Amino acid sequence: MKRIRDWKLYRNPGNILMFCMTLAFVVILICPLFALFSKAFLTASGEFAGLENYMKYFSTPALSVSIKNTMVVSLAAAVMGTLLGFLYAYGLTRTGIKGKIFFRYVAMIPPFLPTVVHGLSLVYLFGNQGIITGLGWDIGLYGRTGIILSEIIYTFPQAFLMFSIALNYADGRLYEAADSMGCSSLKKFTHITLPSVRYTLINSLFVCFTLAFTDFGAPKVLGGNYNVLATDIYKQVAGQFNMNMGAVVGTLLLIPAVISFGVDRVVSGKNNDGISSKAQALKIKKCGTRDGAFYLICGGISLCLLSLVAVLFVGAFTKYYPYDLGFTLENFRFNPSTGGIQSYLNSIEMSLLTAVLGTIFAFIYAYFIERGKCTGVFKNTGRMLSSLPLALPGMVIGLGFIFFFNQKENPLNFIYGTVMILVLANMVHFYSVPFVTASSALKKLDREYENVADSLKIPGWKTFCKVVVPLSLPAVLEIFMYYFMNSMVTVSAVVFLYSAQFKIASIAITHMEEAGDIAQAAAMSLLILFINVAARGIYEACRKISSRERTARSAAGKARIHFLKTRTQSSL
Repeated sequence: MKRIRDWKLYRNPGNILMFCMTLAFVVILICPLFALFSKAFLTASGEFAGLENYMKYFSTPALSVSIKNTMVVSLAAAVMGTLLGFLYAYGLTRTGIKGKIFFRYVAMIPPFLPTVVHGLSLVYLFGNQGIITGLGWDIGLYGRTGIILSEIIYTFPQAFLMFSIALNYADGRLYEAADSMGCSSLKKFTHITLPSVRYTLINSLFVCFTLAFTDFGAPKVLGGNYNVLATDIYKQVAGQFNMNMGAVVGTLLLIPAVISFGVDRVVSGKNNDGISSKAQALKIKKCGTRDGAFYLICGGISLCLLSLVAVLFVGAFTKYYPYDLGFTLENFRFNPSTGGIQSYLNSIEMSLLTAVLGTIFAFIYAYFIERGKCTGVFKNTGRMLSSLPLALPGMVIGLGFIFFFNQKENPLNFIYGTVMILVLANMVHFYSVPFVTASSALKKLDREYENVADSLKIPGWKTFCKVVVPLSLPAVLEIFMYYFMNSMVTVSAVVFLYSAQFKIASIAITHMEEAGDIAQAAAMSLLILFINVAARGIYEACRKISSRERTARSAAGKARIHFLKTRTQSSL
C-alpha cells in the first residue's frame, strides 16, 4: 500500500509540474551562480587557484581602492537617500500640505528612467557646460560628488515608498495621550514616531546602501577616474577580458546584498510594531509653521526631480546645447552605430517578453507553493529559491549567465547572444518582488473555491483559469507592469549579455554618451520615459476596470459556491 501511495504521489500532476519549474529555476539561477563562484577560484587556464585571485586583487592598489570608494559613495547615498525619503514621506502622511497626489507621482519619476539617465541629467545641470555651472556654481561633478548625487536620486524613491507605508499606520490614541500629558511636538516625534519606524529605518539604510553599492549606470557616466567595484567588473570583463578577476569582483558585490538580505530577515522577525485592532486613525492637526516647512522640503525635492526631466527636453529638442538652442527634431534620428531606433524597439520587445513569461512563471510557481497539492519539499524549496534573487545584484547575474551559458558543452548554449538570454536574466533579476506580490494575492483567496471544485470533480486547471486568475487580476497586472518597467530601464543585468545584433535602449544611451552624442542620449531617454509613463497610465486604467469587475465577479462567485454547496448537500 505504501508503494501505491508513493506512486500516486509521484504521478501527481502538480508535483510533476512543480518539479519541472523548480528544475528550470535551478538551471537559470543556481547553475550560473555556481559557475561564477567556481570561476573566481580558477586560473585563466582553468586550474584551481584557491585564494590567489583574491590576493592579487587586494594587493593591486588601483583595484583595491575601488572598495573604499564604493563604501564612501554607498554610505553617503544610503544616509542622504534615507533622510530625504523619510522627510518626503513624513510630509505626505503626517502634515496637512496640499497636492499630495502630485508630490507622490513626482517621487516616482526616477524609476521610470535608467540610472545612466540620472547621471546624464546631472551633466546637463552641473557638467562643464551645465546650466547651473554656467551661473557660476561648479560642484566638480565628475567623480565622487557626481556618483553620490546620482545614487541619492536612485535610492530616494525606494526609501520614500518604505517610509510612506510605515508612516501611514499610526495609532492616534498614543498621540492623544501624549497631548493630554502636555508633551511637545519634538517629544512626540522622538518617543512615538521614530520608534514606530525604527525597523523601516534600518531596512531603508541597508536597501539604499546595497542599491548604491551595486549600481553601474551612474559610475559609468559620472565616475571619471573615480573607480568603484561596478565599473571595475566592466573594465575587467569588457575591457581586458579577464573573466577570473571579474568573477572575484562579482563575488565581492554579493557581500552587502547578502548582509542586507540577512538583516531584513532578522528585522522582519523582531518587528512587533503591529497596529492594534482598537487603534484609532491619527488626526492631523493644523500647524502653519510645520506645513510651510514641509512645503519647502517636498517642493524643493520635487523641483529637483522635475528639473532632471526638464533638462532632457532641453537637450533633446535643441540643435547644439548650449551653443545653438534652436528647436530641432534631428536628435531623434539616432545613429545606427550606437544602436539607432532599433535599440528602442528591441527594448520594448525584450520587456514585453520578460513581462509575459515572467508573470506566467512567477504566478504559476506562487500558485503551486501557496495553494497547490504538492509535497512540502517542493514548496519549501520553491520558497527558498524565490527569495534568493532579492540578494543578487544585476551584474552578478549577468556574469553568472556568461560563465554558464557561454560554455560550448552546455546544451543551452544556443540561447547565448539572443533576446532569450536577456529575458531570462531579467526574469531572475526582478523575480522576488513579483513572487511576493503573487503569493500575497493568492493567500487572500477563499479556499472554498478549490474545495467545491474538488467535490464536483472540476479539473484544477479550469478552476485556476476561470476563478483564481480573474480574481487575482490586479496582482497579475502589477507583476506584468513591474517586469516591463524594470526591463526597460535595466543596465547592470544585461550589460554583459546583449549582442551587436540586439542592442537595447538603456545600453544604447551609454554608448551615445561615450561617443559624445549627448543630445541623442537625451532623446532616447525621453522615449523610454514616454513608454513607461504610457504603460503606467494603461495599467492604472485597467486596474480600475478590473477592480469593478472583480467586485462583481467575487459576489457572483460566492453566490455560485453557496448554490453548489447546497446542491451537493441535497444530493447527499
